[in-house]
Formats: sequence, C-alpha cells, structure tokens
Amino acid sequence: MNTEYSEKIIKTEKLTYAYRPAEGELPQIVLNGVDLEIEKGTFVAVLGHNGSGKTTLAKHFNAILLPSGGRVLVGGMDTADEELLLEIRRRVGMVFQNPDNQIVANVVEEDVAFAPENLGVPPEEIRHRVDEALKTVGMYEYKTHAPHLLSGGQKQRIAIAGVLAMRPECIVFDEPTAMLDPIGRESVVNIIRQLRDSGRVTVVLITHHMDETIDADRVVVMSDGGIIMDGAPREVFKNVEQLRRTGLDVPETVSLLYELNQSGFDLRLDALSVEECAQEIYAALQ
Repeated sequence: MNTEYSEKIIKTEKLTYAYRPAEGELPQIVLNGVDLEIEKGTFVAVLGHNGSGKTTLAKHFNAILLPSGGRVLVGGMDTADEELLLEIRRRVGMVFQNPDNQIVANVVEEDVAFAPENLGVPPEEIRHRVDEALKTVGMYEYKTHAPHLLSGGQKQRIAIAGVLAMRPECIVFDEPTAMLDPIGRESVVNIIRQLRDSGRVTVVLITHHMDETIDADRVVVMSDGGIIMDGAPREVFKNVEQLRRTGLDVPETVSLLYELNQSGFDLRLDALSVEECAQEIYAALQ
C-alpha cells in the first residue's frame, strides 16, 4: 500500500474526468484539470450552476468516481489504489440529495448502525456511536421508528447520522437540502453549522443555496469543469456580475446592497449577514 503523508484531508491534482460516450459520440469532459486542496477542520462550500462539475467533483472525494486523468488524494492516499478504498470511504463520508437512496434498514437505529457494522466495529461501540449520532442530529427519540414514515428532513438527518456513526474525518454534503421544505432545510443547515463549529470534522458542502455558504471558511466556484473563484465568502460574493454571468446568484443581503449601489448608494458588498446588511444600510441613511 502506497500512502503519501499530507496535512490536507483532500487534494486534487490536475483532476480530469470524462463520461464514457455512447457509440459514435465524443467523450463528455466534466472536469478539466482541477487543482484543489481542502484543509482538515475547515468548512468549504462548492458552488456552480447545473453541469458545472461540482457533483462530479464531490464523487471523487471518496472514490465513487475515479479520475480519467490526474489524481485525488485523501489523507495522502491515492483514490486509484483499490487496496485503500475501504479506508478512504471510512475517512470521507457522503450525504446525498435524496435520503431514500441512503436508508437501507426498516428501523432507524439499525440503519445508523449499518455502516459501522460493515466496518467491523465492535457491538458495544456501535451502540455508543448510534446513540451519539442520533443525539447529534436531534433524532434519538425516533431510534425505533420506521424511516419510511418520517418526513424528508427527518430522513436526511437519519442519513447524516449514518455517516456520523462511521466517525469520518470529512463529510461531503451533496446538495443535502435540495429536496427539502424550508423547515427541513433549516434543520439540516443547523446540523452542518454544528459540525463546523465543533471542529471535529471537515465539512464540504455542495449547494446552490447561496445563503447556506455565508458561514463557510472558503467558497469555491465552479464553471465548465474548472474552478473560477476560490476565497472567503466576503471576497467571492463581491463579484456579483461575474457570478451572475456564470448562472449563479449571491446571498440576498449582497443582492440588496448591490441593487442599492446601482441606485446611487456606496455600500460595502461584504456585509453578508442580515445584521451586517441592516447596519450598513442604516449607517448610509444617517
């Protein structure tokens, strides 16, 4: 087994990926030379319009997909090494859009226990992990319920608990709120914030909801299979016109400040939170 020591939990080097074409068609290049490093313990949001490559990139982080060119390292381990596949997937867990695709058991606690059981975790440790994970996502009282009777938001929290029970170093959330109502979405976003604040796990969030990224340490913006912006949210979201040209928007606070500036104001566009935005406008009116 060949491993390469790395302080980065995830690193891509000139990552290229092309879907296999149908007969007579050219390969469809989805990722084109992506270089990205994600440090341990950080919260990184990845944005991009449909077809930008963000979900394809996410699926490389725990070897669901393997590179057509370049390489992906997880804790220094090359995802192309089949001998390291189990360890890579133990370190990087994924939560997808549709929780129904991740729920495999008929009882909540059995579903959460599924992954650690397959990793060979001792039964007494599994019991501890399941209880801890369910409490973390606020679903402990539902441990004996049937998952199919739960709401979409509750199912998504169970899916997150199943990943937490593996004790991963990194969790990749691939548009986890896309199929949820506002209440379900808020509950999942709160869990992501708690994980970020705990500092115990690296969080990578793939989303098209700009407001979910305000608290991120970094925002990575993708377009046409490449990275076009990478920086702190306050810096990235200043580029309102460029983001809109790529089919994206900005947080509602930034959009309001931008429109006011178009009307003659001179407001800072890095006031991301509602409170900061209100203070910026208030100060300008004095």
